[in-house]
Amino acid sequence: MPSFFMPNFSAAGKKDARGLFFVIEMFILIFLRRMNMIICSVNHISKSYGGNTIFKDPSFEIHQGSRIGLVGRNGGGKTTLIKLIANQEPVDEGVIHWKKGLEIGYLAQIPDFKGLMVKEVLKTAFEQLTQTESKLQVMELEMAQELAPIDLQRLMDQYGKLQDEFILNGGYEIEAQLDRIAGGLNITNLLDQTFAGLSGGEKTKVGLGLCLLKNPELLLLDEPTNHLDLKAIEWLGSYLKDYKGTIVLISHDRYFLDEVVTKVLEVEDGEVDLYHTNFSGYVKEKEERLLREFQEYQEQQKKIKKMKEAIKRLRDWANRSNPPSAALHKRATNMQRALDRIAKLERPKIDVKKMAIDFEAVNRSGKDVIVLEGVSKTFGTRNLFDGVNMLVQYKDRTAIVGENGTGKSTLLKMIIKEVEADKGIVKVGSNVKMGYLSQHVFQDIADEQVIDVFRSKVVVNEGEARHILAKYLFYGPAVFRKVNQLSGGERMRLRLAQLMYQDINLLILDEPTNHLDIDSCEVLEEALEQFNGSILAVSHDRFFLNRLFNKIYWLQNGRLHYFAGNYDWAKGKLEERGNKPAVSKIVGDKQIPQKGIQVDRNKTEEIEKEIVQIERDISNLKQKLEMESELELMQKIFMEIEVIEKVRDQLYAKWDEVI
Repeated sequence: MPSFFMPNFSAAGKKDARGLFFVIEMFILIFLRRMNMIICSVNHISKSYGGNTIFKDPSFEIHQGSRIGLVGRNGGGKTTLIKLIANQEPVDEGVIHWKKGLEIGYLAQIPDFKGLMVKEVLKTAFEQLTQTESKLQVMELEMAQELAPIDLQRLMDQYGKLQDEFILNGGYEIEAQLDRIAGGLNITNLLDQTFAGLSGGEKTKVGLGLCLLKNPELLLLDEPTNHLDLKAIEWLGSYLKDYKGTIVLISHDRYFLDEVVTKVLEVEDGEVDLYHTNFSGYVKEKEERLLREFQEYQEQQKKIKKMKEAIKRLRDWANRSNPPSAALHKRATNMQRALDRIAKLERPKIDVKKMAIDFEAVNRSGKDVIVLEGVSKTFGTRNLFDGVNMLVQYKDRTAIVGENGTGKSTLLKMIIKEVEADKGIVKVGSNVKMGYLSQHVFQDIADEQVIDVFRSKVVVNEGEARHILAKYLFYGPAVFRKVNQLSGGERMRLRLAQLMYQDINLLILDEPTNHLDIDSCEVLEEALEQFNGSILAVSHDRFFLNRLFNKIYWLQNGRLHYFAGNYDWAKGKLEERGNKPAVSKIVGDKQIPQKGIQVDRNKTEEIEKEIVQIERDISNLKQKLEMESELELMQKIFMEIEVIEKVRDQLYAKWDEVI
């Protein structure tokens, strides 16, 4: 054993031992720091815009390998914070430190790649590798020429070293990586198009792909799912879970946050709180923390009240004494000093201001709200969809899902008569009063004020309009802002305010949660749950789909497929059938999928006939129930309906097994 490991208790030995222990301690500290390296630290920063303070004094650290979700209300400063971390904007006070040589990937503003095809844009992520590849190609041409043996050997040695470097850095995997990212984000069809000719949403998707291909050590993403369809969102979630670097992302997609992040950074009222958990855990922890803080606040308030009462009594007793008691006055003064020294707790903000939505259908529609039969649509040479059948009935909660560009929004526009079908029938039922919420709401409105746009649809005086708009978080002078200056979430809130005060019994929603913060999404969901009319929506928000909708139409490869369940159930059925879902058709009053695989046709037809008959019986009993006024008979009919509905559900389950 080396002698320096042997204990030596002489004076010199003790000094040597202390020095050795110090070195070991420093080594352990460095090792632990490397194991959990801080790649970015934010220290007591402050940031303001036009006199409006965004951040007061937050400090936090970002550790290597962390996956952090930034959450908070719209306008709370999430995007500002991510720009500060990306070093895109300076802080007013405080400082942000980055690890030396830290490579940051942030999709801030999409550069203008003039004259480049999308594939060439994506290949710029491998700029150094493509330069090496070009050098290798030049050297290959040189080696093909007649050279002196010594020159050829020298060139071959250089080529070998360069090729090793090229292989080591993944040079031969460029195409595979590019295809993987393009396929995952569903932009393969864009690869051979010019970047300049793409839409804003398509450019954003390509920009996201470029960010991922660069594989930076710190990846910053601001609402990466906004322009993605469900398939691409699920792929991105899976990709980011296995990402080797550090991720900080902003998202309002609750499922996506749960899949990807392991920490949550909440931005609220200029302050930042870190939670070491995923989004669901953060919600639970925050509720518990708020409850605990409120209880502590109440306990302190009780203590303060008791002390104030005691001080008042002591002074009262001191003044009543004859002569006045100096001792009692002194005790009261000492108690007052003790009270002044108490660090007063602020009342926790439990009731944060949220939108006050309350949809209510005044007049009900007929039984069949929307009927599509054999509907087809072609744009130019592209057949968007063919033979589409759909049935939406009174109080149905129906959603249309599918990849981007399959025609989901086109179907909605056919129903509201903005687009004509090439073939087939589009029928809207009797007494149906529609309210349409577009994902591109108020895009054509320029200089009009919020209050004027609201009153163009809702006939109320200015005072009443301001009172209503306050419920949708447009306070004071905010009602006089220009609509073209509003964020996407603010435009959504304004349109929701209009819809709530109109006589509507059918809500048609196109990506309603796209620009709303999580609090607003939850308020909207609660309001829609209570809505006593019918809802038809297009959405890629899985939480929203699973919470509200029990009928899913899946638009795929030009066909519309029906599933009687929520999104997760529909997706499971789709996978069971090997991504070959049954095409929908109408049987009686119900939408029934046709066979997608080999089935016993006689058996399915027999079950379908039984279902049709039972649906007619249920419909007749419900009509009878509406006309009946005697309570006893009503209860009897209601029980009869319940029994028949159970039989119907069993038949549907049996039919499901057969197909």
